[in-house]
Amino acid sequence: MKTKRRSVPGIRHYDGPAGGWGALKATAIAVRTQMDTLDAPATLLRTNQPDGFDCPGCAWPDKEHKSTFQFCENGAKAVTWEATSKRVTPEFLAQHTVSALLEKSDFELEGYGRLTRPLQYHAESDTFRPVEWEQAFTRIGEILRGLEPDQVEFYTSGRASNEAAWLFQLFAREYGTNNFPDCSNMCHEATSVGLPRSIGIGKGTVSLDDFDKTELVISIGHNPGTNHPRMMGTLHELARRGVPIIVFNPLRERALERFADPQSLIEMATYSSTDIASTYFQVKAGGDAAALKGIAKHLLESESLHDNVLDSVFIAEHTQGFDDFAADIMQTNWELIERESGLSQAALKSVADAYAKSNATIITYGMGITQHNKGTANVRLIADLLLMRGNIGKAGAGICPLRGHSNVQGNRTVGITEKPSAEFLERLENLFGFVPPSKHGHDAVQATQAMIDGTAKALICLGGNFAVAMPDHTRGFPAMRTLDLSVHVGTKLNRTHLLVSKETFILPCLGRTELDIQQTGRQSITVEDSMSMVHASSGKLKPASPLIRAEPAIVAGMAKATLTNSNVNWMELVADYDRIRDLIEKTIPGFENYNERIRVPGGFRMPLPPVARVWPTPTGKAMFSVFQGVDENATGEGDNVLRLITLRSHDQYNTTIYALDDRYRGVFGRRDILFMNEGDMEQLGLEHGDRVDLETALPGETQRLEDITVVAYNIASGSVGAYYPEANVLVPLDYLDKDSGTPSFKSVPIRVTLRSKEIRAL
Repeated sequence: MKTKRRSVPGIRHYDGPAGGWGALKATAIAVRTQMDTLDAPATLLRTNQPDGFDCPGCAWPDKEHKSTFQFCENGAKAVTWEATSKRVTPEFLAQHTVSALLEKSDFELEGYGRLTRPLQYHAESDTFRPVEWEQAFTRIGEILRGLEPDQVEFYTSGRASNEAAWLFQLFAREYGTNNFPDCSNMCHEATSVGLPRSIGIGKGTVSLDDFDKTELVISIGHNPGTNHPRMMGTLHELARRGVPIIVFNPLRERALERFADPQSLIEMATYSSTDIASTYFQVKAGGDAAALKGIAKHLLESESLHDNVLDSVFIAEHTQGFDDFAADIMQTNWELIERESGLSQAALKSVADAYAKSNATIITYGMGITQHNKGTANVRLIADLLLMRGNIGKAGAGICPLRGHSNVQGNRTVGITEKPSAEFLERLENLFGFVPPSKHGHDAVQATQAMIDGTAKALICLGGNFAVAMPDHTRGFPAMRTLDLSVHVGTKLNRTHLLVSKETFILPCLGRTELDIQQTGRQSITVEDSMSMVHASSGKLKPASPLIRAEPAIVAGMAKATLTNSNVNWMELVADYDRIRDLIEKTIPGFENYNERIRVPGGFRMPLPPVARVWPTPTGKAMFSVFQGVDENATGEGDNVLRLITLRSHDQYNTTIYALDDRYRGVFGRRDILFMNEGDMEQLGLEHGDRVDLETALPGETQRLEDITVVAYNIASGSVGAYYPEANVLVPLDYLDKDSGTPSFKSVPIRVTLRSKEIRAL
C-alpha cells in the first residue's frame, strides 16, 4: 500500500535525465547571477586547457590526460562561484556584525561574494575590520611563538595547490608539530589507510585508458552526477559501448540511471538520453561489507564446483593471506548477508556471475564506502574482491577511489599527513637543517576533540570550512570560540570564519581562475587528480582585489613572521614557484624533473607500483584481509532505528551551496528534508510531508535535529537521507572508523519522531 501523498512546498517530481537541457539551463543561471556574461564564456573555455586553470571542482581527470574542454554543470558552477563579480567590502562588514552574519544561512554567507582584503576581528564592535598584511603576519607570529607547537592545529583544504600545501607542511614542521587535520580525514582517509595494507599505496590503480579497455564496472557508494560530474562523460561512453555498469547505492540517483550528454548533438536535439546502470542494487546503509562478502562467497562456491573462476596463479604468485580470507568468507552465512545488505542471495550471485565472466573489471567507490565505522575494512574488501580474479595490474582493471576536491590527493602526496614517514622527515632535516617532530599529530577528529578539551589553542586553516564540515556541531562550534587564535585563508566568508576566537584573522587568497603574478612573473601551480596525474594550472582573470595574495605567499608570510631563526628563505621561494617545486623534488620520490614534466600538456603520472604488480607492502605481496563480521547494524540501539546517510544536493560541492535546489531528487528552494522509504514511513505511522524530529540512537548520545520534513523517496528500507552539513549535528564525534579516524557520516543510527498531529493537520 502506498503512503498517502499530499502536496509539499518545494517538492515536485523531476522526470528529466541527468545532464541535458536541465544542466545547460542551470549553468546559464549560474553565469547570469554571478559573472559578467561577456567574460563568462572565455573563462569557462579556459577550464582544463593547457595554458588555463584546473577546474576547482572535482578530481576526475581530463580525457586522455590532455586538457580538452568537457562540459560539466557543477564545474561551471564552481568556476562562476569563484569568478563572481560580487564583493565583500569593508563597508559591508562595518554594517554587519558577526552575530548578525551568524544568523544567515551558509548559502547566503558565501553568496555575498569574494573577500577583498585581510581582516581582523574586533570584539568591541563585533565586526571584522581591515588590517594590513604585515600587521596581521606579525601578530600571528607573536601569538604562535607564545604557544607550544602541539597546541596549534594546521588544517588543509583539498583545493590547496601542491606548492601551497608543501610550504604549509614545512612551516608547521619547522614550527614543531605534525598536527595536520585535513579534509582527507573526513572523506577518503579509509582509502589512505586501507589500500596501503592491501596493495602498498593509498591511491587508485586505474587510468582513463583502463576505462576504454574494461569489460565491467562495479560502482559502489557514490553519486557521480553531483560529486564528480566529469566522470559522467566516461560512464556515458561505457554505457553506449555496451559495457555493463553494476551499481550499488541506497538511493536511486538520476545520474546513475539516465544521462544526456550536453555535448551530444543527437541527444540534445532529440531530448533523448542513455541508460547508465545496467543493474541497480539498493544496498542498505552500512550494508556494503555484507554485499561484498556475498559476492566473494559465491565466487568461492563456484570455484569449488568449477575451475578457473579465481585467478589461482595470480593469487599464488602475488598475494598472501588468501586462505584466512576464504575461510572467513565461507563461514559467513547467507542469512546474515541478506539481512545486513538488504539484498537477496540471488541478486548477489548474479553480480558474482557477471564478475566471473569479465576478463577486466574496475570497481569505483566513493564516500558511501569510506564514511562508515568500518570504512577501512570496506576498502580492503573491495581490494580483496579484485585480487580474487587478478584485477589489479591488468589493463582495463583496477581499483578507483573517487576523491572529492581537485587536489585532496596531491596534498597528501606532498606531506599533509599527521603520520609522516621517517624517510620524509629525514629528507627535510638533511635539506633544511632542523629536526622535524616525529610524534604523530592530530587528525581532524582529534583536533576538534583537543579544542573541546581546551588543549588546542590555535587553528590555522589553509582554505575550507573546518567547523561546519566536522560532526557534532553542538560541541565543535563552541570549542572554536575558546581558542586564542584562528586564522582562515579563503576566498569567501563561511560559518567557520564567524566562530571567532580571542583573535581571528581572515586572509583572502587568489582563486584558481585568477592571475598569479610574483617577482619573476606569472606563476603556475600544480595539482594531482584522482588517477595520480600531476599537471599545471594557471589562472588568467584579474584578481578580485589588488589586496589579495596567493596561497603560497600567505603561507610564507606567516612562516617568516613566526620562525625568526629559519634557514628557509621563504620570500625567495614565493618569488618563483619553480623553486618550491625543486624542493618538492628533493624531498618526495616521484617528482623527478618536476618543472620540466609539468610543462608538457597533461603533466605526468606519479609512480603506482601495483600497476606493474609490484607491491610495496612489508611482505612484498598484495595482502588479503579478514573482515571481522558484517553485523554493523546490530549495535543494540533498539527498535525503530534507521540508518542516516548524509547527502550533498546537486547544487552543492562539499560545504559550498550554490543554490537551494536538488533538481534530480525533486527538491526546490529548501534543504530541511528527510528522504525516507515508503514502507518505513508506513511502519512508523508517518506521511509524506510530515514534520519530524531526529535523534541519534546511540547509548549516551543526545544529538537532535528538529523540524525536518519527511519526503517519500526511492531509498533502501531501513535507510534515510538528509543533507550535509545540516545533518552533521546528528553524528557523534567519536562515532568513527577506528582504523582511519573517518567519521561515520553515512550510517548514523537515528530515531524519527512526529512533531505533532496538530502540525500535520495544518
